[in-house]
Amino acid sequence: MVLPIVHYGHPVLRKKGARITEITPAVTKLIKDMLDTMHDAEGVGLAAQQVAQALQLTVIDVREVKERPSTLELNGQPADVAAFMPLVLINPEVKGCGNTVAGPEGCLSFPEIYEDITRPEFVEVSALNAEGKPIQFKAGGLLARAIQHETDHLNGILFIDRMPTKTKQALKPELDTLQAETKATLS
Repeated sequence: MVLPIVHYGHPVLRKKGARITEITPAVTKLIKDMLDTMHDAEGVGLAAQQVAQALQLTVIDVREVKERPSTLELNGQPADVAAFMPLVLINPEVKGCGNTVAGPEGCLSFPEIYEDITRPEFVEVSALNAEGKPIQFKAGGLLARAIQHETDHLNGILFIDRMPTKTKQALKPELDTLQAETKATLS
């Protein structure tokens, strides 16, 4: 089922997600619905906060993006990114490594707003998968960027928080409008 995606201004986007302690039927359904929602919106990632659930859960799928490659290492060996998708991360712990690089980002909670964000080039991830089994891997490229963007969401951090002050000030009119529209729908 495709869920509504909340936009900037909704208070849940600033909430740190609760850890998931058990893979219940409700969690399994939420995962499926989040995957449906992300694919329907043609996104590469979606955090639970973006569907109004303050949980440590995100889904990612970078298979459709050919012009921005991703890398993946399992047990220190290169692995097929496509075979690992869609990716479900529960209670992820993410450590950035390597040089920082700037790259374009957008967000389903910020329609039509895209900016370059500087992040570490690679990430080391440890999380639970959709079945509640531990997974560990290293990712680079778009996959690393998507993981960092989505895990920021899980901690109430938005990509606008990573923008230089000048960039954010230039976007202020659009951000204020989006925030006002969102708040109007909540009242």
